[in-house]
Amino acid sequence: MSASVALDRLHTWQRSVLANLPTPLYSAKRLAAELRESPIDLFVKMDAETGFALGGNKVRKLEFELAPERLEGVSRLLTAGGPQSNHCRVTAAAAARLGLKCTLVLSGPEPLDPTGNALLHRLFAAEIVTVPDRSERTDRMESVAVEYAARGEQVLVVPIGASTGLGCLGYARAAVELTKQLDHLGPSPRRTWLFVPSSSCGTSAGLLLGISLLGREDVQLVGVSADVSAAEVTARTLEIARDGAELLGWQGQMLDNLTALDDQVGEGYGVPTPAGLEALELFARTEGLVLDPTYTAKAAAALVAWTRAGKFSAGDRVVFLHTGGHPGLLA
Repeated sequence: MSASVALDRLHTWQRSVLANLPTPLYSAKRLAAELRESPIDLFVKMDAETGFALGGNKVRKLEFELAPERLEGVSRLLTAGGPQSNHCRVTAAAAARLGLKCTLVLSGPEPLDPTGNALLHRLFAAEIVTVPDRSERTDRMESVAVEYAARGEQVLVVPIGASTGLGCLGYARAAVELTKQLDHLGPSPRRTWLFVPSSSCGTSAGLLLGISLLGREDVQLVGVSADVSAAEVTARTLEIARDGAELLGWQGQMLDNLTALDDQVGEGYGVPTPAGLEALELFARTEGLVLDPTYTAKAAAALVAWTRAGKFSAGDRVVFLHTGGHPGLLA
């Protein structure tokens, strides 16, 4: 199957429309000027403004995971995440919108006074099951699904982060949306660097699939890990992208356009870093943008570090994908 036919299939794929699209792309001139004397051509893609349930990147992926044909007969959504999971927030909200029950398997103890996403999980009426450690979430989710099935419920299990071949189609569509916006800016630069927060890697996978279908060798992805190694980001991104391509019936070659970074992880997932907190303050002070310390602040720190180190060439364009997550800042 040709890439053009696969793109047609992508655009006609059934989904539950939740997001307000397209999200804005705007020039971050004050931030660019703050970072160096000769400012880079810097833009922010505002997927924090997908709208539904306070927005973020999870909305695009869940549109595909929760397509109407997949919900036939389903009574409950079941997924898992951390105590401040953005994915769980949007999944619980989608269940409320769709008239379904929702159960979340969350790592860590039940909070005495829930804040941030933990508060929103409960506000959206999700039932909460806790496990001591994140390594136990998947097994517990599977056992909970069996328990509900024994009671006669039909459960749809949504994998963590909706980071699957199906979910990544949301970001393949986003790649098409973004490249159209970039092309409308005028003559294309030799290279566009796209900085992407990465953990479960569904977002980076969808973007890689999208630019590969489009043949956009000029777009270079930089996946900035929030927790795992750079090697794992690369492997997982390629695996999910290939799963998405298989769904579309496309057997073409993925572009070798991904650079994975793990130098901003710090002490681990959910643990703020000094560089991340500096970037969080810098984006807020210069552009009025709210980042979160878990994902976007670490990706922003990588962008800041690359800019200060002079890694961008003259004429390069730089795009920061703001994937949302700001409720975590208020936890």
